Amino acid sequence: MTNYKGDFLDLLKAHDCQIQLDLPVTPTSGASSPLQETEGTTVLAVRYKDGILIGGDRRATAGNVVMYDRAEKLLQIDEYSVLAIAGSPAMAYEMARVLEHSFQYFRRSQLQELSIEGKLRMLSRLIRDNLPMTLQGIGGVIPIFAIYDLLTEDENGGKIFFYDALGAHFESADFATSGSGSVWIRGVLFYQNRWGDTPLADMDEQEATVTVLRLLDAAAEYDSATSGYNPKSNIYPTVKTITKDGIQDLSAERLREIYAESVETTHAR
Repeated sequence: MTNYKGDFLDLLKAHDCQIQLDLPVTPTSGASSPLQETEGTTVLAVRYKDGILIGGDRRATAGNVVMYDRAEKLLQIDEYSVLAIAGSPAMAYEMARVLEHSFQYFRRSQLQELSIEGKLRMLSRLIRDNLPMTLQGIGGVIPIFAIYDLLTEDENGGKIFFYDALGAHFESADFATSGSGSVWIRGVLFYQNRWGDTPLADMDEQEATVTVLRLLDAAAEYDSATSGYNPKSNIYPTVKTITKDGIQDLSAERLREIYAESVETTHAR
């Protein structure tokens, strides 16, 4: 029996199973219109006192059309890692499924967890394989990968990685953002972390959550592809924490309280 050393992608190729990450391209000649793909924005992750807090809005758009306002952009891959997607949900969801199965396959075949470096390279490989579609201006995915390292000697094992379109990954010590709304909030995060009353790494969960929700509201104010809290439909952004105890979702009730106390109150002045 061939030993694939836990590489799920090599196993698929050996059995002629191809991972299809391509979208059909509609011809643009004549009266036909170019394909308008669905895209999702905005996501961000911050390293706070206990780990990583990661948030994302819920809107998915196709051009200037709002396709969906309940999109899930924070995808749990295993017990201690989350993929935050910006770009094409079709591509990102497929990447997330392949990652999840790849991590499980390695764990079961090698009887140990895949290293963090191995997980990062697996995602890099998927993004690189998707490069032809990205160069066509369709199907691009620029994710954030957040993970908690249980083997680190640091008190806080939270790690944040972001990627470029070629699949190169970079570690961010404090925060990362992606998506069309990120341009409005990246500078605010830098300012908060350097000159704010409390650096991101010293914030507790409540403070970090308030910061993330306020920034998503700020992005929604200036970026039409990003949605903040929708009071008409009672839709809140998605927020997750990754700590030594695993991944936790912040409930809608908790987010409602935080919005009422620390976010929406600022508009009533």
